[in-house]
Amino acid sequence: MHVSVIGTGIVGVCAAAWLQREGHRVTFVDPREPGEACSFGNAGSLSPSACLPVGMPGLWKQVPRWLRDPLGPLTVRWGYLPRAWPWLAQFLRHSSRGEVERIAGALRALLAPIFDCYAPLLQRAGAEHLVRRAGCLYVYSSRQAAARWAWGMNLRRSLGVELRDVGEDELLALEPDLVRAQGRFRFGLLAPENGSTPDPSALVKALHAQCLRDGAAQVREAVAGFDLADGGTPARTGGAVRRLRLLGGGSLDVDGVVVAAGAWSAPLARALGARVPLQTQRGYHVTVYSSNLALRHTVMAVEDNLMVNPMAMGLRLAGSVEFAGLAAPPRYERADVLLAKGRQLFPHLDASRTSRWMGHRPCLPDSLPVIGRAPAAANAWLAFGHGHVGMCAAASTGREVAALVGGRAPQIDLHPFRPERFGLLGRFGAA
Repeated sequence: MHVSVIGTGIVGVCAAAWLQREGHRVTFVDPREPGEACSFGNAGSLSPSACLPVGMPGLWKQVPRWLRDPLGPLTVRWGYLPRAWPWLAQFLRHSSRGEVERIAGALRALLAPIFDCYAPLLQRAGAEHLVRRAGCLYVYSSRQAAARWAWGMNLRRSLGVELRDVGEDELLALEPDLVRAQGRFRFGLLAPENGSTPDPSALVKALHAQCLRDGAAQVREAVAGFDLADGGTPARTGGAVRRLRLLGGGSLDVDGVVVAAGAWSAPLARALGARVPLQTQRGYHVTVYSSNLALRHTVMAVEDNLMVNPMAMGLRLAGSVEFAGLAAPPRYERADVLLAKGRQLFPHLDASRTSRWMGHRPCLPDSLPVIGRAPAAANAWLAFGHGHVGMCAAASTGREVAALVGGRAPQIDLHPFRPERFGLLGRFGAA
């Protein structure tokens, strides 16, 4: 088949690479450069342990306080609140204990084969150096403080995640720079199966470049719509996509299409019969280029909601959610807050040269991506909405999309990720 993959972020590129392994011909369609949107600025985590949803039990108690603080860990710009509120209401509905257990089980199945699914793609592209498996440290001020998060950590363990207690002496042996963090960290949990990438954008570009070497084409335009044959409409199944209409006025004939356009996917999915409440959670990061820290692991300072990842270009600090839509300008004060937290945690941090970034995480209220066939077209598949785990889940998503395109049973249960799961609620809360 000739399959068009709409999107050149990490999910679209992995889907294309897996499709090529199945013998399909691929054409990328995306006006943006590969690896330059959300895939550029994420924290670089590759974590099989990252199976907890964003909405956890009791979170609703903190939301009002956060919303009053424009620089807090979660905020909504007041002018955007009427559009975001239906989404937030669904988000809170999915934060009950029963829902969290269900969601975590589904995410764990998707995340567990991270490295197995990346391995053949990395080997083919000669990019093994862009993935490392050093583990992740969740650090706390004390063992007593860690008890506040015990329910979630125990849920991870029940799903097969290895988490090992790390006392203060071992913690400081694993990460000597934590000694100088004003005694902030006296207890940790080590997730040894976790990994990271030292350069998320370079990883996407390397896989994309290999796809091109393997015969993929690239169209640098946006998709305006689809021409469906055989009776398909957004309200009716049974059709098939025959042609992509491009925003510049041209078109592209295809045998199939995969929508993996991240935060820009909702209108395309709607044209294919899937109404999903997709929102952009605007994430910020600061990269400290002159970092004098020598961290060996990705470090998650849980109480500060700050992820610190040593990367090829320096130290990346991330951990922020803002609802303001796709068009509003960045509020870089939120990135400055991340840097201030980093300086508090590591007083010796050399922050003489930094950069700030904002990007659009494509998020659904149940923290699960959409993976499955589009309702209105038998030859269209959706793969977006990965939120905070796009880099983690991209390769396994790509493998499963290739199975669906090939008419084979996927290796994991995709029922929790089906596009139709929101029903009528899918009409509300979309960006």
